[in-house]
Amino acid sequence: MPTARMTPGVCALLVSAGLLAACGETARLPETAGYGPQPQLPPPNKTLVPTVNVATAVGWPSGQAPQAAAGLKVTAYAGGLDHPRWLHVLPNGDVLVAESNAPPKPDGGGLKAWAMKLVMKRAGAGVPSADRITLLRDADGDGTAEVKTAFLEGLTSPFGMAVVGDTLYVANADALVSFPYQSGQTRITVPATRIVDLPAGLNHHWTKNVIASPDGRRLYVTVGSNSNVGENGMDVEEGRAAVWEVDPAKRTHRLYATGLRNPNGMAWEPATGMLWTVVNERDEIGSDLVPDYLTSVKDGGFYGWPYSYFGQNVDARVTPQRPELVAKAIVPDYALGTHTASLGLAWADGKQAPFARGMVIGQHGSWNRKPRSGYKVIHVPFDAAGRPSGSPQDLLTGFLSPDGEAYGRPVGVVFDPKGGLLVADDVGNIIWRVSSAQARP
Repeated sequence: MPTARMTPGVCALLVSAGLLAACGETARLPETAGYGPQPQLPPPNKTLVPTVNVATAVGWPSGQAPQAAAGLKVTAYAGGLDHPRWLHVLPNGDVLVAESNAPPKPDGGGLKAWAMKLVMKRAGAGVPSADRITLLRDADGDGTAEVKTAFLEGLTSPFGMAVVGDTLYVANADALVSFPYQSGQTRITVPATRIVDLPAGLNHHWTKNVIASPDGRRLYVTVGSNSNVGENGMDVEEGRAAVWEVDPAKRTHRLYATGLRNPNGMAWEPATGMLWTVVNERDEIGSDLVPDYLTSVKDGGFYGWPYSYFGQNVDARVTPQRPELVAKAIVPDYALGTHTASLGLAWADGKQAPFARGMVIGQHGSWNRKPRSGYKVIHVPFDAAGRPSGSPQDLLTGFLSPDGEAYGRPVGVVFDPKGGLLVADDVGNIIWRVSSAQARP
């Protein structure tokens, strides 16, 4: 059946039948064309039916693991988890894992929403959220966690975590909350203290991350958009597509940067003191648009969404237009490939051999590009001035089977106290550890 004659209803039926190859178009550029400070940006290719190319989540066959780059090895740090999404290393070396998925969405949304729910379920999303943070402890330092215990329960789709002094902050889907924390404790049962409410409701993008400023006086929270390109109206985007700056003492916030469609991972670059983030860009204008990106976050900066992308490239689908905002749109620092779903972000200071100075990024992988993109962990080198300075390097690959099924999908990334890179795999339900092939655990 020719794509041009298909209706959205027919495509939805094809989705439910698993015949996803009939929907959408195919990339004309290689995946590498969407990387770097000056990615190729071809004309939009908007089709009657959006591209759908889901990698069905199947999990890891017994005895298999991702493939580490030359000079590296990968081992299982902890398994048997329930959709592990995000990681945080506590000051004493314990590791917190947010086991989480999207909160329930309001009823409605029509045929497209129903079809997308089926797509996301095949991709490994759409299952009930454990709403839990689990503590992992590698007491003997052998690179495997011997302790796995429920640290916090009864949360609301938790994602980001940060510790400042004796306080643990957790970014739920609907609020930033805090708990008292003592080094070494393995469980918290006291009620949460609400710091600020976060935009919730429809939650087109539900993940909320949090990072503390170096002095601990401010918190920065990512809030994704409530739509692809504002199609639900801009009134439901109030406070969204942004990084918030939160004063936890006063329990107030302000918009630190805006026009960021779906920011997730954040990290500080020490040479410049700049905050950096990775952002998921818009869909439904082809496999070759729009690249996700890594960028420094400027106080008061506007990054284009929804009116333009990668600077002043206007998105004609958005009405009414805002040319005065497009004129202000900041060009991101570094593109990360189209539809790669770049989520995790960790700074490598160059002392964690063999990881060179730069940013490590967990790419969850595409559901709407042909051929698929992402499904790996990459490293973007930085120079001494604190800027990206070269081509990305693959650190961990092999998350897709030869038939295109998803053995795993990387999300959060963080370095442990011994310099190993921990990677949350929310399809494999495993935390992987990447380290030097020559070093002890």
